[in-house]
Amino acid sequence: MANNLIEFRNLRTNFYTSSGVVKAVNDVSFSIKEGETLCVVGESGCGKSVTAMSLMRLVSPPGKTEGGQILYKGQDLLTLKERDMRHIRGNEIAMIFQEPMTSLNPVLTIGDQITEPLLLHKGMTRRDAKKRAIELIELVGIPRAAKIFDSYPHELSGGMRQRIMIAIALSCDPKLLIADEPTTALDVTIQAQILDLMRNIKSEFNTAIMMITHDLGVVAEMADHVVVMYAGKVIEEAPVHELFANPKHPYTQGLMRAKPILNQRQDRLYTIPGQVPNPVELGNNCYFNDRCEHCMSVCVDKQPVLTTYENKHKAACWLYEKGGEVS
Repeated sequence: MANNLIEFRNLRTNFYTSSGVVKAVNDVSFSIKEGETLCVVGESGCGKSVTAMSLMRLVSPPGKTEGGQILYKGQDLLTLKERDMRHIRGNEIAMIFQEPMTSLNPVLTIGDQITEPLLLHKGMTRRDAKKRAIELIELVGIPRAAKIFDSYPHELSGGMRQRIMIAIALSCDPKLLIADEPTTALDVTIQAQILDLMRNIKSEFNTAIMMITHDLGVVAEMADHVVVMYAGKVIEEAPVHELFANPKHPYTQGLMRAKPILNQRQDRLYTIPGQVPNPVELGNNCYFNDRCEHCMSVCVDKQPVLTTYENKHKAACWLYEKGGEVS
C-alpha cells in the first residue's frame, strides 16, 4: 500500500478584504499518496487553487495561511524557512499553472525558462542543462526541439505553451505535480493530448498528481481519488469509481446531474438552484443548506462533520448522520 506523500491537516487560508475576511480554505484535510492522481473538484471560488497555492507557499497579501499543517514526507511545509521551501518548490513539488501565456516570461526564450530550474536545483552546467532541456521538449511531444529551445512564448501555440509548462515542471523529476486546470482554453483535441501526456508521465515516473478541475469528464478519465470542495470546505471524498457510482452529498449529486450524457438528447441541462454563499458571511451551518432540496433544521443550525462511511467514502451531510439516504 502506497504511503502518504502529502497530508493537509486542518488547513486554513484567509483573505483580508475591505468587505471582511474571506475563508478561502476553511479547515481542509485530505492526503495524496505516492504515485496517485487526486482530483480536486468544485465550482469557481470553492478554494481549489488556493489550497494548491498554500501548498506551494505562494499565497500573498491580502491572503494568509492562518493555521493547520501541510506535511510532505512527514515534514510541515508551513514551518520551513523560505530558503528551504525554495529547494522543494519547483524541485520536489512542481506546479503547472492555469494560463501558460501569463506563466511564461515573454522576454525569455523557452530554453532559458526550462534550463533555469536545472541550473538552480540540479547544479548542471549550461551545456548539460541545454541537452536536458531539449530532451524534455521532445518528451512532451513537441517536434523540432532544438528550434523550439531558441523560440519565445508568443511564437508557440496554446497547446505547445502548455506542453512547455509541463516540461518545466518535470525538469527536476518532482515527486508531486500540481496541475491547475491544465486543459482550460485548449481545444478538445489538444486537451486529450495533454491528458494522455500526463497519464504517461505518471506511468513512467510514478509521479503523484494533484489535478484541480471542474470538468467531471477529466475526473473520470484521470483520477484515482476525488476530493469535492464547496465554499472552502471538503464536503465529499472517495475513490473515483465509488464517487461516480454512489455520490453521497447533495452538491456532488447536483454536479453529476448537471453533466450532459452522451447519446441522450435533453431539452435543458439540470442546474443546481441558487448561488454560492457570500464567503464573508459564512456561519456555523451547512454552507449548501439554502440550495439543497433535502435541507433540515439541523442543516441551518449546525455544520456537519466530514465522516467516513463504507468503501473509504467520506461525506459531510446531516442526512447520513440522521440515518437517511439521498434519493
